[in-house]
Amino acid sequence: MPRQNRVTPFSSIVAVSARGTLTGNRGCLYDDRQNIRRPFQGTRWIICLLEFKGRKRNLMTPGQYTELFFLDEATALAAGHRPCAECQRERFTRFRDLWATANPESAGTSRPAATVMDLAIHPERTATINHASWSYLSIENMPDGVFVTDDDRTAYLILAGQHLRWGPSGYERPPTRLEYPVRILTPASVVRTLAAGYSAGIHDSAFEAFGGN
Repeated sequence: MPRQNRVTPFSSIVAVSARGTLTGNRGCLYDDRQNIRRPFQGTRWIICLLEFKGRKRNLMTPGQYTELFFLDEATALAAGHRPCAECQRERFTRFRDLWATANPESAGTSRPAATVMDLAIHPERTATINHASWSYLSIENMPDGVFVTDDDRTAYLILAGQHLRWGPSGYERPPTRLEYPVRILTPASVVRTLAAGYSAGIHDSAFEAFGGN
């Protein structure tokens, strides 16, 4: 039976058999019976490489951080995570610099600490959904890598002005058009970072979906 450790663009944690291309964590989430007891612990939500310096871990070790897995970086960003400053140092630096440029009031400096970004992103990733958030009538000017939903059940990746339906194994062309208005799933400060030039890693299936047109 698959473990419940795969993260969706809605930031929910589900059990699926498909493997992710990235890992990460948001603290210790499970008890000693591997039952989830909290959606997060603290504000440090990171995205890590599957392999780094030959390190090995036993999944879901009680009392330690819970390993989570993502289809790609765009999914992880939508869920509220950001690149790890250790195993993804170059990605972290690029993200931090553009996040500071795009969010100067929150950053306070051109090189904010990771904790500053975490504290700023945290209210965005945990905000209560309300009707006012369903306010976008077009995806035309949204940057690549942003996720939206039109029904709060299906997530769509924005890529080259088009939308692709997310699934645990990859992306596919949706059978229907978006129903407006839509809600953006990616945290607002991260959307601004993408618009400022940060290029989120996107699963190969997204480009294959375009190629199959």
